[in-house]
Amino acid sequence: MSRKKKSNMSTPQAVQGGKPQRKWYKADLHLHTPASRDYEEPGVTYLEWLRRVVDQGLDIVAITDHNTVAGIGAIRRELDWLTQLELQGRLTPEEQQRLSEWRALGNQVVVFPGFEFTATFGFHILAIFPPEMSVRQLEHVLLSMKVPAAKLDEGSTETGATTDVLTAYRMIREAGGLVIAAHANSTHGVAMRNFPFGGQTKIAYTQDLNLDAMEVTDLDRSGRSTARFFNGSKAEYPRRMHCLQGSDAHRLIMDPKNPKRLGIGDRATELLLDEPTYDALVNALRSKQFDRVRPARPADKPFDPLDVVRDEGPTLVQSFHESAAVRGGKFDAILADICAFANTAGGVAYVGAKPGKGKLRSLSAPTIVEQDIRKAISDRLAPQIELKIDLIQSQGAKVLRVHVPKGPDLPYALDDHKFYVRDEAETSLAVRDEIVALVREALGFEVETEPEPESVVELPVSEKASDVAEIPLAEKSEEKGGRRGRDGRKGGSGRNHGKAAQASAAPLLVAGAAPTLPTNDATFYLPQIGVEIVDSEERNGHRFYTIRDMRNGHVIKNVTRKGARKLWSYAIQQYEDNPIDPTKLQWRNNTGFIRVERRAGKARYDLVLREGDRVRVFYGVTDDGMEGEWSQFVQEE
Repeated sequence: MSRKKKSNMSTPQAVQGGKPQRKWYKADLHLHTPASRDYEEPGVTYLEWLRRVVDQGLDIVAITDHNTVAGIGAIRRELDWLTQLELQGRLTPEEQQRLSEWRALGNQVVVFPGFEFTATFGFHILAIFPPEMSVRQLEHVLLSMKVPAAKLDEGSTETGATTDVLTAYRMIREAGGLVIAAHANSTHGVAMRNFPFGGQTKIAYTQDLNLDAMEVTDLDRSGRSTARFFNGSKAEYPRRMHCLQGSDAHRLIMDPKNPKRLGIGDRATELLLDEPTYDALVNALRSKQFDRVRPARPADKPFDPLDVVRDEGPTLVQSFHESAAVRGGKFDAILADICAFANTAGGVAYVGAKPGKGKLRSLSAPTIVEQDIRKAISDRLAPQIELKIDLIQSQGAKVLRVHVPKGPDLPYALDDHKFYVRDEAETSLAVRDEIVALVREALGFEVETEPEPESVVELPVSEKASDVAEIPLAEKSEEKGGRRGRDGRKGGSGRNHGKAAQASAAPLLVAGAAPTLPTNDATFYLPQIGVEIVDSEERNGHRFYTIRDMRNGHVIKNVTRKGARKLWSYAIQQYEDNPIDPTKLQWRNNTGFIRVERRAGKARYDLVLREGDRVRVFYGVTDDGMEGEWSQFVQEE
């Protein structure tokens, strides 16, 4: 079925300037039919299934039964049979009515054929194909991915040993299909928490170039959504991923006794397309335009993208400026953010908006503000960088959205001498060591690491690790690893670990603890966000610290408590005011938990890592920096 919807969204499209005018289409790309063995309403007919699709106002759907295309085949056979009877003049009145309804419904929605493939180890992958793809071609793809021929019509999630995830991505793409990781953050998903494989495997499964998009179950959830995790800001996950949602419906209507059992269209996506065709869908999900996918909302509660980002608040990759006035330095603050985004991970600055739920003031002259920003960047930022600025409206207010890429020619400076960097939710002038790190990054040098500590401090016998209670590990993950090597950073030597943070400025000696270091996959051996204090010394009555920023691996020297940034200051404060009591540490194997506090709207964890005869301490780690074995300490809010 490939007929286009005959409505104001059908082709031919309204044309402006020779190009089709893009429109938002409501799509559910993860739907099961009675051809899936686990379908919950086996008595439903395929015509009833299509009726519900149209009743839900869906413009685009995909049939994705488990490891089968039997449902697609059944629909096509019925249409072919009825059409043949019509040509022969043999239709009964009931058959004529049924064929007319098939045609009427088919003209209101685009149905793509596909399947939900079960890869090795049970991971689920959605494969969606153009409507002209034949059943025989689709079955050939399934057979090529080692689905047994005897199981092609079963619609079962259990198929035995099939193709691995990465090979499946490639084979589906080569067959002309769209590749989407099914419910990626949930059961059988490639990005679920407590992932049972190594970190490098998780990176490969979510960053592979043959993967077009990720289906997630929390697209409409602000603050801690999977889409936010894969926004391109993390060193391990630099490829930003398109994220969409689907109902994964195994029934027509939501189960009133179990709302988690969704019906058709209950969790849909809206896509901004030139037209409702397969090529347009593919182009959108393979583009770098990430504002063309959004969760579907009821007509009386339309989706407002600004509401979502305002609710998230400032982050590493987004900032807010209610005013662009030159007075008070507000305009310069916008320029500083642009410089910082270019130096760090890219980002978006919203001008005319503030975070939170308050009323927006709106820009009175957004065109002039845009011109002023572009001119100032052209005159004052070196080297030059390309900006994308667009106007969005929310609550009747006009807001400029300034898109800044991570710069290809680091470092970037404002007024020739002001080097800014983004440190989570704030922009700061880079200190000397950060500028050096930016230059080294631009030149392709390895991240610098600290030398091994030369001495350790013995603890009283009663405080040694042998007296510290081990906490049972409920769901042990087998990930251990540092980012690229044991030092935890790309290009690290694999020997240097830095000095542990403790009130004495030297590592704790942990008696009786055998070192447990990563053996192969070392990706998430260390937390990915937070601060580690690796050294301190007193000079002229003042204490100076050397810290490691876990987000980027930069080692910063000569940091003081008074002059430190927020997270750095928090780490030094905890280091000085709350010395670690080894008897109170909560150990689970060689990772441990000290405390959790809520700061700046986020839960911040202080964590420890036991490495043979010493303990390393990481301050202010957020939950999205806690993967591998660290994830066991994340507390539900």
